[in-house]
Amino acid sequence: MTKVAVIGATGLVGSTILKLLEEKKVAIDVLVLFASARSKGMEIPFAGETLIVRELTEAATKEDFDYVLMSGGGEISKHYSPLFEENGAIVIDNSSAWRMDPEIDLIVPEVNQPTLNRKIIANPNCSTIQSVSPLKILEDAFGLKRVAYTTYQSVSGSGWAGIEDMERGERGEEPLNYPYPIYNNVLPHIDDFLADGYTKEEQKMIDETRKILNKPDLPVTATCVRVPVKSSHAIAMNVTFEESPSVEEVRAVFKDKKGIVLKDDPEHLEYPTPLDAAGNDDVYVGRIRKDDSLENTYHIWSVSDNILKGAALNAVQILEQLIQR
Repeated sequence: MTKVAVIGATGLVGSTILKLLEEKKVAIDVLVLFASARSKGMEIPFAGETLIVRELTEAATKEDFDYVLMSGGGEISKHYSPLFEENGAIVIDNSSAWRMDPEIDLIVPEVNQPTLNRKIIANPNCSTIQSVSPLKILEDAFGLKRVAYTTYQSVSGSGWAGIEDMERGERGEEPLNYPYPIYNNVLPHIDDFLADGYTKEEQKMIDETRKILNKPDLPVTATCVRVPVKSSHAIAMNVTFEESPSVEEVRAVFKDKKGIVLKDDPEHLEYPTPLDAAGNDDVYVGRIRKDDSLENTYHIWSVSDNILKGAALNAVQILEQLIQR
């Protein structure tokens, strides 16, 4: 019997996880929902039943869960994930709390496999997930020498608070989540600034890309930008290869790849946009062209639903990967 807990079940990512578990008919026998005290007692329909949300307490970590899908934030995860782990559960965590711990697997199922050195698996940053999926294909085909990211990240990357800030701005109200209005605006600032001028979000992409691809010395840089779009992140990737393929050869490696949709026909104005990706599981790629300013370098545009493949879907796919194993 497979018993699964979802922590943060009433949040944006947690509620999406529930939807995916139901839609994909994941092989779960018992599903238990947890959230904060203010959500205790909430009734949530699931697969023809009504599940009652429980308050997360240390006592819950003593129950015999096989898997725990953790979407309660970094501080909650730091406290509770090891307690669930001690009792034998495998925790799949959506926060940044464990990602760069050398003992913790950082997993995108299309790219790498968990070793379970510890029974905590980290779900990568949303922008990293949609980047390393195509980058792994490119690495296998041509070899990677350098990656430069510029992201265009939707407000849902900040959860309900980001969506509400954009809606406030549309009504002429001041933001409560962002330092400046996001409606009709662009903020080159996601997460806190570090001493070197990069933000934590940018450093996450740099560090996580190297870890997932198992290339610790890969030159990677990033600029992460928040844009007034409700759903789906877009990323401009400038990638230098070891080889020098043609643009047609680069396009060809993405055809018929699981989880990837190639949409790249400039003559007919076909390229991926956030509206294409919103509500869809796949990572879309396009705008593939050679960068003549650097040797063996190419521009590649990636778009993905940040709440689906960028968070909830990747976590559910990790769960499926483990159950199948």
